Amino acid sequence: MAARTGLAPVLGIVARGLLSTEFPILAHLIVTRRCNLSCGYCNEYDDHSEPVPLDALRRRIAALARLRTAIVTVSGGEPLLHPELPEIIRAIREAGISASLITNGFFLTRERIEGFNEAGLQGLQISIDNLVPDAVSKKSLKTLDRKLQLLASYARFPVNINSVLGISEERTVDAVTVARRAVELGFSSTVGVLHDGNGVLKPLGDRQRSAYRDIVAISGWGQRMNYRLFQKNLLEGKPNDWKCRAGARYLYVCEDGLVHWCSQQRGYPGIPVERYTVEDLRREFDTRKDCAPHCTVSCVHQASILDNWRRKQDIPDPAATRQGGAELVQLGAPGPAQREIANA
Repeated sequence: MAARTGLAPVLGIVARGLLSTEFPILAHLIVTRRCNLSCGYCNEYDDHSEPVPLDALRRRIAALARLRTAIVTVSGGEPLLHPELPEIIRAIREAGISASLITNGFFLTRERIEGFNEAGLQGLQISIDNLVPDAVSKKSLKTLDRKLQLLASYARFPVNINSVLGISEERTVDAVTVARRAVELGFSSTVGVLHDGNGVLKPLGDRQRSAYRDIVAISGWGQRMNYRLFQKNLLEGKPNDWKCRAGARYLYVCEDGLVHWCSQQRGYPGIPVERYTVEDLRREFDTRKDCAPHCTVSCVHQASILDNWRRKQDIPDPAATRQGGAELVQLGAPGPAQREIANA
């Protein structure tokens, strides 16, 4: 069975984060924009882009290490389409950074899983949208259950399964079934709620709220933290009063090597990670994000939690001078119109 997440690494990061604000807790590193799946709710589908060269990724990993980044999550597109993925993971670990992976799971084999074990992977997440594939999503339990069994048998790293609410009323029960299967296999389970292209919550019906409560009841501490951090208020239609530290505690490094606030707010600051400095971290730490009150992006909430008690953000959102923020996402590749939360 796959190991569950230990608390020791988390406590170590917490201790570091309490002592200093000048390092990223989490960075998402995009290694390829190409994906093997075309899901109906995603407008990012790319079936042709080349993977980022390994040498370029090594430089970006070195830059993240220079900034003393605690965790790097490899993502895409579909990162398993990168032919040198084990080497990327190994490079992250050799740089002294914790390494995790987000994948749709379709290309997982015993050999790949054992390769990830060897490379030192420390966590993997798969999102499953429904029980059987359809035009909206191919990421189904029917398609992926065999892959989950392989992970349960051979992975020496923690595995999380993220189920999704809000895609449709019909799939509400599917999310509960996915969460139960995850726990049955010894994995952790989280639930995402669908958001729009700005990362803002899409409303849930009564049946979906009931399903959400069922999933929280059977899930581990990670999902309970998400619930207390931000999902509870959002599900009740209330904003969250928190300080988003994207650009400082959380970095989204796109396939071009540029740093963005997150996957849903791309275009700023738009600085190559190899030129990113402690001064950039300080500025973004103190920059207000006007999208924060209704944000559903859990990885940013988690990376920012240690600093909610610290000084207020007195630098205005730079998007406020750009037609009410509409131009921020347009400066880079647009975020998906409808996609699930990326938990990390």
